Amino acid sequence: MNLFESAAFSVFRLLMFKQMRGSYLFLIGIVAVLSACSNVATQFDKEVDVLVIGGGASGTMAGIQSARLGASTQIVEEGPWLGGMLTSAGVSAIDGNHRLHSGLWAEFRQNLYDYYGGADSLSTGWVSKVLFEPSVGAEILLKMAQAEEKLTVQFNTKLLKINQIDGGWLATFSSDKGDTVYIKTAVVIDGTELGEVAKMVGIPYDVGMDARSVTGEEIAPEQANNIVQDLTYVVVLEDFGKGADKTISRPENYDPTPFYCTCQGRCDTSVFKRTLWDCGYMMEYGRLPNNKFMINWPISGNDYYANIIDMSAEERDSTLEKAKWFTRCYVYYLQNELGFKNLGIARNEFPTDDGFPMIPYHRESRRIKGKVRFTLNDLARPFSQKTALYRTGIAVGDYPVDHHHGAYPDQSKIPDIHFHPVPSFALPLGTLIPAAVKNFIVAEKSISVTNIVNGTTRLQPVCMLIGQASGVLAALAVELGVSPDEVPVRKVQKHLLEAGAYLQPYSDVTPENSYWEAVQCIGSTGIIKGEGKNKGWANLTLFHPDSVMTAPALLEGVRELVPGFDFSFETNVVTVEEAGRVAAELSRAIGSDPSRQVNAIDKIWEEYAFGEYVPSAAVTRCQMAVLLHELAAPFETLQVDLQGQFITETE
Repeated sequence: MNLFESAAFSVFRLLMFKQMRGSYLFLIGIVAVLSACSNVATQFDKEVDVLVIGGGASGTMAGIQSARLGASTQIVEEGPWLGGMLTSAGVSAIDGNHRLHSGLWAEFRQNLYDYYGGADSLSTGWVSKVLFEPSVGAEILLKMAQAEEKLTVQFNTKLLKINQIDGGWLATFSSDKGDTVYIKTAVVIDGTELGEVAKMVGIPYDVGMDARSVTGEEIAPEQANNIVQDLTYVVVLEDFGKGADKTISRPENYDPTPFYCTCQGRCDTSVFKRTLWDCGYMMEYGRLPNNKFMINWPISGNDYYANIIDMSAEERDSTLEKAKWFTRCYVYYLQNELGFKNLGIARNEFPTDDGFPMIPYHRESRRIKGKVRFTLNDLARPFSQKTALYRTGIAVGDYPVDHHHGAYPDQSKIPDIHFHPVPSFALPLGTLIPAAVKNFIVAEKSISVTNIVNGTTRLQPVCMLIGQASGVLAALAVELGVSPDEVPVRKVQKHLLEAGAYLQPYSDVTPENSYWEAVQCIGSTGIIKGEGKNKGWANLTLFHPDSVMTAPALLEGVRELVPGFDFSFETNVVTVEEAGRVAAELSRAIGSDPSRQVNAIDKIWEEYAFGEYVPSAAVTRCQMAVLLHELAAPFETLQVDLQGQFITETE
């Protein structure tokens, strides 16, 4: 019986007491019980500034970043590892963002490089350039967390309930030792795999595919449905050497037919209409260091369809056992029928009795209704929308929109969303913030995006960067004494830049460039815009830093900030001297700090290593960005709202 139930039971006893002893004693008792009830909400075992529930890819990075900004932070994880899909689910092949080495994602990757001996040591399989053993990933993430003095991590602890109280939240947990733990916090971050905390506190959400009429996405189905992406129970196999026979026992009700098209040789490709690989090459797809193999194969492999999101705990357990059985059948097929008998389940990889990961790989979750909903149109054509969500960017991604529906029984009802080409993108801040609930942030795959967009925002680097932004937002909310929805967008972005995180997905300007921050800031105002492109798996947005700045493009960008802004250029190509005068006039028009005008352009040229200062020379786009950043500072001067619109003084 918990404290609230005990108080209710006491009221019942007092009602009985009234009948026996009279009203006076009854009233005294009621006062005592109500006094006790008023204290229930404030009784807790621990108080922290930020509570991260779920230590997955997002939750881990959220906890680390929040602590780095000085907020007392706790991660509570239901399992024994940090990392979620990166580690506990065994999906240790990073998809995307290889050219966008941003923030904590880049830090995690560097730690992997250091552990294995360089970048080439991680390029072991052809699906990714960053492959690693899940146990190593978990060890690295734990060390990163333990290095933060303001961060504590509690494993094997399950959330029972959570209540909103004055000043934040009171969360009730049960540990694996049977203890009940109460934690009070100012801000909660939902870092769970399926948005469990968001549901618990009553945040509205969507599950499945959205209707085209609602999202305006041309490739969305005409009618909404509850179909989600396939999940996968990954398994890691290990090569035990030539001649070894590690064939598992034949699974009950084993049927090889679902796997016949997993590679070349047994499938009629004229009917199947998918590219099939040589079986040996297929196995190299997820090769990990130290002769291990991640089995997460989408083509007639171990993807499994099940929408478990709103199932009961018992239904989930039963369904996931079937998903694990299906993967076990696939392992048996690989060993017994394709001849990979030397590959056995790696027994030293996961702390489980059967050698399987602790959780399945969930590609899709609940998607909350947030302050902003990010659609495919916002992602694919960011500069031509009514809103300017790109200005509020807090995480970047460059993977195609990739949906797994191969295991769904009736694929004719589903749009074919397989590597839909898009440019790289900036995820807006408002997707992390619920529309109505205060002091709450949502991370991982439960952010406010459409079903289609989830096909790219679900990837590991993006989720890590979502977590980092969540940590910044939470820590700033605590510091400023406001709810996360009231934290200025530019403050969040400024701290992310200081942490080496990209706001805009410009892969041709990296943090190693002296002008990287200037490009990120000016790109986030929209004065100079990038060009989105896609080439197969390579989805790009290019800033073209060394191209000349043209007068029409510059005027168009400046007029978005200052309508009617005018300047007379000698030609269509902007000179260095003209660029400096435009920046100075913009500074006066938007009310920038006048002290910036003392910065001499020749000194700026020297500081940024631009070479010889020639006023009459054509200015490049990166040089223009620097002059705007140094002399006018529009990023710092003009605030934006969650829709990316500039905030006027009257607002």
